[in-house]
Amino acid sequence: MSITGIARLDTPASTLRQQVAAQTLADARKTTHSPSDAIAYDLGQYLVTHPDAPVSTDADYPGWVPGSPS
Repeated sequence: MSITGIARLDTPASTLRQQVAAQTLADARKTTHSPSDAIAYDLGQYLVTHPDAPVSTDADYPGWVPGSPS
């Protein structure tokens, strides 16, 4: 079965949200003059476009207490 007409342009809302978020981060990256902000925007864009990317969780740091010296 071939999809024709307007149905070919139909995009899932989740895909649109991902594309808008990625574009928003890319636009912010272009306008910042802060190196640390640029890194944050790049990382954010990567995570938005790679939702299965490995990230750390609390289980990776057992016993760690936020704000503790070590």
